[in-house]
Amino acid sequence: MTVVTSVPNWPGGRIHPGFRNVWRQTEVMEGIRVVRVWTFVASGTGAGERVLDYLSFMATATFAALREPRPDVVVGTSPQFFAAVAAWVTSVLRGRPFVFELRDLWPASILPTDVGVPGRLVRLLEHVERFLYRRARVVVAVTDAFRDDLVRRGIPAGKIRVVRNAVDPARYAPQPRDRGLAAVLGLEGKVVAGYFGTFGVAQRLDTILDAATVLRGRTGIVFLLAGGGGEWPRLRERIERERLDNVRLLPEQPKERMPALWSLCDVALVPLRDEPIFRTVVPSKIFEAFGMGVPTLLSMPEGEATGIVREHGCGWIVSPGDPAELASTIAHLADAPGERAEMSGRARAASGVFSRERTAEAMLAILGALG
Repeated sequence: MTVVTSVPNWPGGRIHPGFRNVWRQTEVMEGIRVVRVWTFVASGTGAGERVLDYLSFMATATFAALREPRPDVVVGTSPQFFAAVAAWVTSVLRGRPFVFELRDLWPASILPTDVGVPGRLVRLLEHVERFLYRRARVVVAVTDAFRDDLVRRGIPAGKIRVVRNAVDPARYAPQPRDRGLAAVLGLEGKVVAGYFGTFGVAQRLDTILDAATVLRGRTGIVFLLAGGGGEWPRLRERIERERLDNVRLLPEQPKERMPALWSLCDVALVPLRDEPIFRTVVPSKIFEAFGMGVPTLLSMPEGEATGIVREHGCGWIVSPGDPAELASTIAHLADAPGERAEMSGRARAASGVFSRERTAEAMLAILGALG
């Protein structure tokens, strides 16, 4: 297997330590050949810079892929769709099947969060989106809601498969609270509500800080936030300005440290803005929490993600963007250790359903039928 990608630079538009943005470099990671290509790294948030980033990857990735041995199948993933365009071009020039892995309904998902995207650009992206759906031999969607959306828009149901996100049980499994890390962060003896992920407009993380403000008097409750993104500096400034000493804010963390951070949490916070498009998504952090045996508290529109949590009985659901309800639920959970323990066991049981091994087998079966 060969993966063509760029140098790591998400979410801040800064190249991660140990990498160089050069025309082509290769490495082998866990038996997979990885080819990294140069891209125009968008350090800002403007739509123009990001489009240049996307287009540059489309060009350099296509060129790099054509230098590799002829594949059995070419898979392109989203977002963004120009990466999938590179995969389609490669599949045509190499005469191999094209599979489109649909991980986000892009560009629909950017519209509620990015008012700076010009209407002409959105219409162009929508044309690209429909073109890729039509040209793909198979579309692999990560949610049932994505599949249903495509069928409503005229994509034949017979070419769509659903392979959900999942958790790697070898990496994410229940473990005792990391005492050293808890001591460093001042979390000893605290009930910890954690959010780990992107600090963007879509997550509306001010709701969490508003809830923290409501709970300032509950000294036994602490909010732990870690990640990166455009909203991180502003939220840090607010935490400092309002002296929210019940909030611990960390920058983006290496993947190897995530299990230790999860071990500190009594509940995982999963917020999203109240927008119709977010009814279709299932945040991958839910499955990491399942693996660690951490119950989830969802603050997002009713949809597929809330349905999964209800089905497995491993969390709680509050109205999106309602800090008072979020705060009251966390306060209740802090006083209900038995309820938290019961939900923790159910979360761990759910992780067996959403196992990375199962999803890998499903994906391999789809690709094997085409190769």
